[in-house]
Amino acid sequence: MRERVLNIVLEQCKDFGKEEQISAFLNPSIDTKIFHSDGYLDSLGLVRFISELEERIDNELHKDIIIADEKAMSRRSSPFISVGTLSDYIYELLQNES
Repeated sequence: MRERVLNIVLEQCKDFGKEEQISAFLNPSIDTKIFHSDGYLDSLGLVRFISELEERIDNELHKDIIIADEKAMSRRSSPFISVGTLSDYIYELLQNES
């Protein structure tokens, strides 16, 4: 399941990169920065990215989760820094759903 989540996030990066012309997202890796001081998205971009990602997770995994909530925002280390941190956070959310 962890690998499947990672693949969904990677696909979301590719699609979003094409949409928004973000070249770093076209060939993403686990280390690709998303939202941080050296990330590629601003606040509005992150909201759109996460919204589309939640929809993708619902469509592909049939799980309705909320990624950006108070719990995510209150973490010591943001889950939105990179593809890897976001994938790990989503996996954690899905594990708690089960």
